[in-house]
Amino acid sequence: MEMTEVTGVSLKRGSVAVEDNDRVAPAEEAKRQKILDHCLTKSQSELEHVSPPSGVNVPEPPEAVSAREGTKNSDVQLEEEEEEEEDGLSEEGEEEEEAESFADMMKHGLTELDVGITKFVSSHQGFSGILKERYSDFVVHEIGKDGRISHLDDLSVPVDEEVIEDTKEKRTIIHQAIKSLFPGLETKTEDREGKKYIVAYHAAGKKALANPRKHSWPKSRGSYCHFVLYKENKDTMDAINVLSKYLRVKPNIFSYMGTKDKRAITVQEIAVLKITAQRLAHLNKCLMNFKLGNFSYQKNPLKLGELQGNHFTVVLRNITGTDEQVQQAMNSLKEIGFINYYGMQRFGTTAVPTYQVGRAILQNSWTEVMDLILKPRSGAEKGYLVKCREEWAKTKDPAAALRKLPVKRCVEGQLLRGLSKYGMKNIVSAFGIIPRNNRLMYIHSYQSYVWNNMVSKRIEEYGLRPVPGDLVLKGATATYVDEEDVNNYSIHDVVMPLPGFDVIYPKHKISEAYREMLTADNLDIDNMRHKIRDYSLSGAYRKIIIRPQNVSWEVVAYDDPKIPLFNTDVDNLEGKPPPVFASEGKYRALKMDFSLPPSTYATMAIREVLKMDTSIKNQTQLNTTWLR
Repeated sequence: MEMTEVTGVSLKRGSVAVEDNDRVAPAEEAKRQKILDHCLTKSQSELEHVSPPSGVNVPEPPEAVSAREGTKNSDVQLEEEEEEEEDGLSEEGEEEEEAESFADMMKHGLTELDVGITKFVSSHQGFSGILKERYSDFVVHEIGKDGRISHLDDLSVPVDEEVIEDTKEKRTIIHQAIKSLFPGLETKTEDREGKKYIVAYHAAGKKALANPRKHSWPKSRGSYCHFVLYKENKDTMDAINVLSKYLRVKPNIFSYMGTKDKRAITVQEIAVLKITAQRLAHLNKCLMNFKLGNFSYQKNPLKLGELQGNHFTVVLRNITGTDEQVQQAMNSLKEIGFINYYGMQRFGTTAVPTYQVGRAILQNSWTEVMDLILKPRSGAEKGYLVKCREEWAKTKDPAAALRKLPVKRCVEGQLLRGLSKYGMKNIVSAFGIIPRNNRLMYIHSYQSYVWNNMVSKRIEEYGLRPVPGDLVLKGATATYVDEEDVNNYSIHDVVMPLPGFDVIYPKHKISEAYREMLTADNLDIDNMRHKIRDYSLSGAYRKIIIRPQNVSWEVVAYDDPKIPLFNTDVDNLEGKPPPVFASEGKYRALKMDFSLPPSTYATMAIREVLKMDTSIKNQTQLNTTWLR
């Protein structure tokens, strides 16, 4: 196997364009919001006649909190979300002011070189192609813990078990079901012409109407409604915030196995506590770019990390590679794989990378943490964030800066609220208002930054073969590769540690490289425990090379850049015929299918195929014509 380095050659090749679909004309957005609000109001009134609004005030089990964002600070987050709802503001309705083009702003962003992504493993010649010319060119289907790929293929609502044979015991079940679903009703059995009828009627008095939600969920039904969520151009957190808004419930009664990116079509399983499938299905009439289906009632929520991976269907449009080049590239991806780098989305898109914040947290430099998050920065940001940062730089007044934010749920808004509440001398508590998963994202970004740099050094030093002193996993335990058994392993077995406590490091030059890098960052590699427990960095192991599974591909010809090149789940539900391709066309596209384990990045697989820098900064320099 050969390896190659990133050089300036990628700048001479084509581009990976990213579609900017976030902005909507203000008039169009206002009209859409009015329709949605009307639908929401109608939805609530209709649903209250069908079934009680269960789930609104249901006590929340600990597992639902931890699956969503960790148990700490959950009460504070709920308080913040309530305040935002009282503000009556929604991120979707905000108009951005842009003084410069997105491409100009992204000149200040990161490149792959900035985060340690420098190597390739294959020897084929790279070629250009456009990734995400349309976000529908990037489709992700979750692979569940049972190994099945999640698809949205059924919009029907499940019906609770019905009584078929008429016995007293089964009539009792019907009586109980009616009373639990409709607490204001009483029931009785009557004989009419030799047949038994169950009659429901309104009961008088306050007692019948008291505490209507107490028995509103049948005991025989699982407490969680699981469903498949199909979404377009929304990340998982945003999607759940939208669903919770229109259901009028708190976001943390939802749980899921993994987060999905925004700029794509994604299909994943979600669970929600004591919300009926009927209420969820009604959202299909109200929400754009969402579809809910494949409903079932289960006893347990979902937990982060339970998924087996994700299956990707990706279209690279307007490719320049010959059929032979494509064949070589895809065979290499299938047989060798790609370097398991953390992708660019791990590190943010502005001039302040997330790993810098993580490093400051680990250093216990809390003033720096505050400044890094709030200070003005170059890069692609919404207009109101720019104004908020300018106010902060001018006044250092958290309340004044917060007033510049119409959307308070962003990290900046949460930190400013914390500073207003706890004061500038208690930044640790102020930072603690941010949801736990978001806070930990920063230190995990630093881990990723170190790992990317170290794996590049490992491949530069030893190539694509196991060497004595490398690490391999046996179960969950890392062990060293000895001289005697080095030939029993392949590069696909070798792992590298993410820095933290309870890990071991390779017994060769790379161990010293880890130590030097952390020492330069004023961190002690031998003591990664933080005095605040949440920020004690636990280590882990990550494979150097990932070989995708279920790899297939085809090159198709097309003339119209706007036409879809494959059917989505919703297309299939609507009965749309699959696209028919001509033998020749103005453009050629590479359609790829492959499966990856959790915490691996499809963009890094695509990078290996194209042999080019996938950073938005690089691609915006190369591609100045933005497709909308």
